[in-house]
Amino acid sequence: MQQLLIFNVAFLICLHLIGFELYSRPLAQSQETALRVGLIQGNVPTRIKLFVEGLRQAETGYTDGYKTLVDQGVEAVLTPEGALPYLWNQPNKVRNPFYKAILQQNVVAWLGTFTAQDGKIARSLLTLTATGEAISRYDKIKLVPLGEYVPFQEILGGLIGVLSPVEENGLPGTLNQQFDTPFGRAIASICYDSAFPEVFRRQAAHGGQFILTASNLDPYSEVLMAQHQALDLMRAVETDRWAVRATNTGYSGIIDPHGRILWRSQPNIYQLHADTIYRRQTQTLYVRWGDWLTWLLLGLATIAAVFRCNRPTSPTLDHELGSHTKEISRTEITSSW
Repeated sequence: MQQLLIFNVAFLICLHLIGFELYSRPLAQSQETALRVGLIQGNVPTRIKLFVEGLRQAETGYTDGYKTLVDQGVEAVLTPEGALPYLWNQPNKVRNPFYKAILQQNVVAWLGTFTAQDGKIARSLLTLTATGEAISRYDKIKLVPLGEYVPFQEILGGLIGVLSPVEENGLPGTLNQQFDTPFGRAIASICYDSAFPEVFRRQAAHGGQFILTASNLDPYSEVLMAQHQALDLMRAVETDRWAVRATNTGYSGIIDPHGRILWRSQPNIYQLHADTIYRRQTQTLYVRWGDWLTWLLLGLATIAAVFRCNRPTSPTLDHELGSHTKEISRTEITSSW
């Protein structure tokens, strides 16, 4: 038992030393893979988001922010989840100042908005080119129960409709989505998706070169903002990708493949940021094989448990235990007399 404990400790230390050595290596990156990106933290409170005041604030903030970032030389601008909180269809977009700014400035935008899919509403991230055309769309996969959709709608819909303020039953995206951009394929995610590594791993395995996360964490505390940032940090390390985060209220930021937070916004303020990330095509062991280590360890633990249960008891041990028991009995008898 002691030998097994020593082996486990030594194995843990070796893995940490390997991780530290990989972390210490400088990131290999060339100017050919550089991408100058901008992000907008709009800070539009949820309580006014769907009313006239909120819509006006969103349109003004994201349009002006887009123009400012373009003047700073960015090649693309990322907005948060639901930045423009209405259906992105032909009537709405043609009169939208953000759309008009794209046509004037001719710079790509990744817009968080809503789209109609199969008679339901999807929370989407669109790639809008210099001509305003949406060349790719990512629909949020992991919807929040009772916040973005009603679980077991057919069975519990009536009851939940009384207890919950949810008015729409959102449509989730699928795991096989691919998010192509003029700069190569990206790994896209929207808010709650960040808690699910398989969403990122699958996209990285299919050629995703950098991570784009659009979120709306209003009205949550800074503790939740930090937790959500930590999820994207883990996804960046797992996939060996640069990550760009744009959230409505914070923490927006830039994270490198080693998990270092190179820039982070202040919470609950309107903020813009321009930075350079690098596209990568490496394939980590996790991206290639997934949670193989977990299943391997579970398998080894099961084999060890079965082997231990079926192992015959040593005759020598039985003899020693029997002698010890007899000695105890004699002692008890002598003491009683």
